[in-house]
Amino acid sequence: MALPALLLPPLVLLVLLARATMPPEPGPAPASAPADLPLPAQPPDALFAAGAEAYARGDWPSVVLQMERALRARAAVRSRLVRCRLRCANATAGPAEGADPQLEPVLRDLLFFRGLLRRAACLRGCGPAAPSRYRVGDELDREFSKRSPYNYLQVAYFKMNRPAQAAAAAHTFFVANPGHQEMRQNLEYYQAMAGVREDDFTDLEAKPHLSEFRLGVRFYTEEQPAAAILHLEKALEEYFVADAECRALCEGPYDYEGYNYLEYNADLFQAITDHYMQVLSCKQGCVTELASQPGREKPLEDFLPSHFNYLQFAYYNNGNYEKAIECAKTYLLFFPSDEVMNQNLAYYTAVLGENLAGPIQPREEIQAYRQRSLMEKELLFFSYDIFGIPFVDPDTWTPEEVIPKRLREKQKVERETAARISEEIGNLMKEIETLVEEKAKESADMSKFIREGGPLVYEGASVTMNSKTLNGSQRVVVDGVLSAEECRELQRLTNAAASAGDGYRGKTSPHTPSETFYGVTVLKALKLGQEGKVPLQSAYLYYNVTEKVRHMMESYFRLEVPLHFSYSHLVCRTAIDEKQEGRSDNSHEVHVDNCILNAEALECVKEPPAYTFRDYSAILYLNGDFEGGAFYFTELDAKTETAEVQPQCGRAVGFSSGSENPHGVKAVTKGQRCAIALWFTLDPRHSERERVQADDLVKMLFSAEEGDLLPETELEQEPPAAIAGEKDEL
Repeated sequence: MALPALLLPPLVLLVLLARATMPPEPGPAPASAPADLPLPAQPPDALFAAGAEAYARGDWPSVVLQMERALRARAAVRSRLVRCRLRCANATAGPAEGADPQLEPVLRDLLFFRGLLRRAACLRGCGPAAPSRYRVGDELDREFSKRSPYNYLQVAYFKMNRPAQAAAAAHTFFVANPGHQEMRQNLEYYQAMAGVREDDFTDLEAKPHLSEFRLGVRFYTEEQPAAAILHLEKALEEYFVADAECRALCEGPYDYEGYNYLEYNADLFQAITDHYMQVLSCKQGCVTELASQPGREKPLEDFLPSHFNYLQFAYYNNGNYEKAIECAKTYLLFFPSDEVMNQNLAYYTAVLGENLAGPIQPREEIQAYRQRSLMEKELLFFSYDIFGIPFVDPDTWTPEEVIPKRLREKQKVERETAARISEEIGNLMKEIETLVEEKAKESADMSKFIREGGPLVYEGASVTMNSKTLNGSQRVVVDGVLSAEECRELQRLTNAAASAGDGYRGKTSPHTPSETFYGVTVLKALKLGQEGKVPLQSAYLYYNVTEKVRHMMESYFRLEVPLHFSYSHLVCRTAIDEKQEGRSDNSHEVHVDNCILNAEALECVKEPPAYTFRDYSAILYLNGDFEGGAFYFTELDAKTETAEVQPQCGRAVGFSSGSENPHGVKAVTKGQRCAIALWFTLDPRHSERERVQADDLVKMLFSAEEGDLLPETELEQEPPAAIAGEKDEL
């Protein structure tokens, strides 16, 4: 089947006959256009591979050089391709030959294909000499789409002590990957670094039309109509630039989509139809592409029309009724039955007067956009109806009459059937999930009771309470982990080394205004010991005690894989005497260590910002000479207390970090409560980076002959992959 002929103005028959028998004229040579970015000496895939190799060998300057070149190379290749296609479309767009119905069908076909040949000749002349060398494969294109180069760059910049650039690269990657837990933690780390400003957290790949739109909406909500108009109009300008680029990139080779191209045997017109519908579907998809925000699942609905919704009211608030009417009429091109907009238009017209308001027309470029879009949809729905080529309309404003009646009825039946099936499946899945959860809970509870109870591996330590006596699962209380002297030494270390609000960006009372909070990490204590500011042996004791608890947890809970430190903190909570009267809060409210507790719904959601990678937790107490401060477990309602543990020197509480163990700390009403809080993960990817540095420092400070100290050395910085922000201190 032949495609509908392009509508072009008629020409004199003799001229047409003469032109039809002539060979195609050579197309323009657009390759040397000055606006084009020069092609890189190396293609993007080679540069990306070189950057990845440099990363593997720790050559950070080369990582930056190659990854930045790869990003520029991809931009240059895309820019040249877009500009070439747009130039050729304009250069070969002459009078619409072949539209005269008087012409013979053969002549109309010849004239139609002559236009195609001229366009193809132009496109052939503007690409690189070896186009395949610069063609980015699907796999690498996905890496660029995920912004993977910026993941490499943020580590390289950090290693090179360029924190501002590292912050920008990390932010750029995180915008497109908001579920990336390590990058979230890196950003928290960068925010606390000296020399990094708020302005450094910028999206280096931000789409101009989306940035301008967000600014316009912000000023609109802040009731600054003049600024809103400026940015929304700029957003529209950038939108159509992006739209033209997106549509130009759709005009690529045919995607066989599962066909074996050797077996594809469509005839001439069917092959043209298949490819052209694929291109048109891609061009319609630009609506979704341009409305999509990185890292968001759903695009902004009715994105282009919404500009005029904001603009009509902004112009009204700015006193420009002519523009308000123009934007209202433009919006009504998409939604002619919108009641509110029709009321607004009536009001603007009444204020301005019918004689002035009547001649104002919707914007010409939007009228042309709508007409083109509807023609494309008509062809796509026709091919869907006749040839079965699928098409999903990205717009909600498409008039019903554009869709063939038979297809409308078919889609209605399909929607009703899909809704019914979806509802039935949903109900069935809920029943299955309930059964699975009940069985899994029963099985998990049984296996935990059976598996726990391994040896403590250290002399003097003994189990005083287990899961059964603590009315839960995966719980244990161990006494005798530390001697009285060791407790006193670690308490002295805390008072000498700890800083106010450590781990909470300096907040002296992060959990309650009735207590002060001081803490110190293992690495910080060792560094202070190395510098002679605290006893080095005390810092070493702190390090060794955390290792001791880790081994005890692995053995008692009979874990088949090792635990890795997620975070370690030696902390003291001190009651503020003058703030105890009438106090009703806790020292730390009930929470769960690896999920977000919703006590009202009796559920715990395991997703960021919770530390979802935590698997086991432990608290080792250094003293009991204070009032209050008891540790307690609860049910998921955060109210029903299931067990309470009174702190004392050398007592450790260990438990799994999941929803089976909600816990809190009761108010410290007098004195100081000190403990070592520890969190562990079974996943080595979430191992604490500071711990690795602490391990290296211990190896350096303590040789085979204990006490043989090496000179002070600057520790090599590690990428901030697991530096946590606020902690759940116990």
